[in-house]
Amino acid sequence: MSESFPLVMSFAATDPSGGAGLQADILTISSIGCHPLTVVTAITVQDTSGVEDVLPMEAEWVVDQARAMLEDVRVAAFKIGMLGSVENVVAIAEILADYPDAPFVLDTVLASGRGDELADEDMLDAMCELLIPQATIVTPNSIEARRLALDEGNDEDDPSLEECARRILAMGCEYVLITGTHEQSSKVINTLYNEQGVVRSDSWERLPGSYHGSGCTLASAIAALLAQGLDVPEAVKEAQEYTWQTLKGGFRPGMGQFIPDRLFWARGEDDEVS
Repeated sequence: MSESFPLVMSFAATDPSGGAGLQADILTISSIGCHPLTVVTAITVQDTSGVEDVLPMEAEWVVDQARAMLEDVRVAAFKIGMLGSVENVVAIAEILADYPDAPFVLDTVLASGRGDELADEDMLDAMCELLIPQATIVTPNSIEARRLALDEGNDEDDPSLEECARRILAMGCEYVLITGTHEQSSKVINTLYNEQGVVRSDSWERLPGSYHGSGCTLASAIAALLAQGLDVPEAVKEAQEYTWQTLKGGFRPGMGQFIPDRLFWARGEDDEVS
């Protein structure tokens, strides 16, 4: 019996709130019509407000989780989120090098929505050297893009987002999608770049409230759509529309951020969550 759905493998940390991390990836990938395969890179203690603690998985366990599935099935796309340690970055980069034909979406998770640090400088350097060069598309928000592109040898370095994209592309990835959620603008503007410059720029209504897992949702949606055969610009367009709808239908189960409703399309008007 042949597989029924494209398979998307996600490397990410767990999130007990279900707002971000592996749980967000599972919901998003499934909602878009693919089957999720998950590799746990870390276990977190967090709620809808922020991350309290992180327990990275040993790199050997990360490798064993991934290799066991990869020897059994054919993965159509990869999505990488929070990695937990430098050792995990190295291990995952080695795994991905064996599958150069599969699209690979890198969500550069450097901090939580509250600002909790999730990647130190050593991890950042390892991502830039080992993962970004292999990525089909990197999806940083504007804060992450500036950190990835920062010239630490220049104290006056304050690159524009376009310059950040150019520097990230120079690391070897094919596309960079910089999201504007954290910018002080009336609308959220997300811009996709490649070596030729701007590929597309999309403007979205800025919704009220703060959302937990919007970046995970967008990156996973892009991966799922690439797995279904869309090219990168079209996958980015469709993934943004999907993500905006999940945020529009978001709900606040606790005292912190809103959580995107990844199953918004399955609810009738009388089924709205609150």
